[in-house]
Amino acid sequence: MIQTAPILANSQSELTQQMSTRLRTALSTHLRQAYAPDDRKELRIFSATEAAELLGVTGQFLRKCHSDGTINEPDIIKNGRRFYNGSELNEIRHSFENGSRTPGKYMPGRRDGDSLQIIQLMNFKGGSAKSTSAIHLCHYLALNGYRVLAVDLDPQGSLTGFCGIQSELEFDGASIYDAIRYDNPVPMSDTIIKTYFPNLDLAPARLVLSEFETETAVNAGQGVAFFERLSSAIRTVEGDYDVVIIDSPPALGFLTLTGLYAATSVLIPMTPSMLDLASTQQFIEMTSAYLQVIEDTGAVLNHDFFSFLITRDDPTDIPSQQIVSLMRALFQDRVLASTGLRSTGIADAAMLKMSIYEVTRSDMTRSTYDRARASMDEVGSETSRLIQSAWGR
Repeated sequence: MIQTAPILANSQSELTQQMSTRLRTALSTHLRQAYAPDDRKELRIFSATEAAELLGVTGQFLRKCHSDGTINEPDIIKNGRRFYNGSELNEIRHSFENGSRTPGKYMPGRRDGDSLQIIQLMNFKGGSAKSTSAIHLCHYLALNGYRVLAVDLDPQGSLTGFCGIQSELEFDGASIYDAIRYDNPVPMSDTIIKTYFPNLDLAPARLVLSEFETETAVNAGQGVAFFERLSSAIRTVEGDYDVVIIDSPPALGFLTLTGLYAATSVLIPMTPSMLDLASTQQFIEMTSAYLQVIEDTGAVLNHDFFSFLITRDDPTDIPSQQIVSLMRALFQDRVLASTGLRSTGIADAAMLKMSIYEVTRSDMTRSTYDRARASMDEVGSETSRLIQSAWGR
């Protein structure tokens, strides 16, 4: 336990500064313990059973491919059991795709003529599991063969933290702000970093990103419209990715709107409660008004899908299920059939800035893990089908 003396301050600014310093020190200590010895996250290894499931093949087929030399043996074999890291899974996926008669069976990403899919998660209600949903989508799609770029538009940097970079402690290097700022923006490629997770890159956020709101107000009407700044930046790197996942701040400001303009699809995470339903109604109403202002400039906004994602869903809670039923009655197929469950497994993983895909089954009660994993798999799979549908498949 951390032992500290009482905070003594002569002014409110000194008090808040001391509070900030203590929190910063505590965060630094915790994160260095969590990511020791090199302060970097690493993706866990996967058993042969998990690998076969992720690759969409049987365990028998995977063993046969090793036996006949179609694929290389993994680096880690314990007691005759094979374990695979993310890079090895990626190599196997490429190998299977090259030998497949069905294009896209193992590599479901873009083909010639397919447009980049940009999915924004947005809601101005805190606690909607927006960032948690975003990282699970990133990890699911990356593990299933998509080339994914995560764009963190939230100055708080939650998605950045999930990707192994602790924005609370700051970091050296460019962030997404540097690509969309008004004064000497840098190329988008200069802001993107490789993560520890294969197939997943990140355009990180820093607290300075909040300056975009003020700068946009100051620069209104000068040069390129503010809402085009992110889409223009992404366009320069679109050939490197199949899918972009944007995590926007919990506010309907300029950052959220520039993400909304760049997006080809939108997901609105919401928890099934009356307070959240009322908040979401206000959010949608404000969004409509802002979109009208953007469209009045002559801009054309077309989204492949604009849907709700129910999060923190508890099937045993009757009042919340009434809200879910109401949402489905009102919006039919604009509410994803799959839901993100209220799960201690997901919550515990998020406390460590991890997704359920980074947790091994033995780390928690198996039934808890299985329910959480199945829930996130269903959300990811349905989103993948929507992406494929946007590509005309």
